[in-house]
Amino acid sequence: EEHKPEAEIQDQHLTRLHEATAAAAQWFNYLLLNNPQAQVARQHLAKRAITAKTIEAFQLGYSPDDWHALENTLKNKGFTREEMIDAGLLVQRDDGNVFDRFRNRLMIPIHDGRGKPIGFGARALKDGDEPKYLNSPQTALFDKSRTLYALHAARNAMREQKVAVIVEGYMDAIAAHQWGFANVVASLGTALTETQFRTLQKLAPKIVLALDPDTA
Repeated sequence: EEHKPEAEIQDQHLTRLHEATAAAAQWFNYLLLNNPQAQVARQHLAKRAITAKTIEAFQLGYSPDDWHALENTLKNKGFTREEMIDAGLLVQRDDGNVFDRFRNRLMIPIHDGRGKPIGFGARALKDGDEPKYLNSPQTALFDKSRTLYALHAARNAMREQKVAVIVEGYMDAIAAHQWGFANVVASLGTALTETQFRTLQKLAPKIVLALDPDTA
């Protein structure tokens, strides 16, 4: 089929959203490693025995306790406010004002199956900050009902071992990979969907659920 101009514009926009999300992930990771304010996040990871190698492998990061830090950083890199909103990085109020979606949180980039960052899971670091885990909203890049966390890192191991293991949370998946269980992915706080199962069926004939034993 002829490639229509509208489709090309849409492709270019999606590319920009990928680039904005990747730039945010890179900046959050830099802050985690270098910013004094990120000490609370570093302590949280140390308490969970997450190593420097794992932090690098999953590009874990820190979002500062600031309403406009990410917006200003990405603006300086040439991204527009509209692109940041469409990527789920900024929230726009009804009155038109915008602010950073993620503040004072441990940032966990979510990648698509090819390893491109498409969104974030963000864990609260201060008592009383709700929700405990805040996901990116649904965007043109990110649909949590179709996404499995750490799939890009687990794909080869699933094919080799012919088993896919699903855990409940980001940190469960990260810890599993750190300790050598590379065929593990996490659901994103939702009911498991047919799309997620179909994705795994292409990689492994056996699927194991290793979920938390609570009512939810």
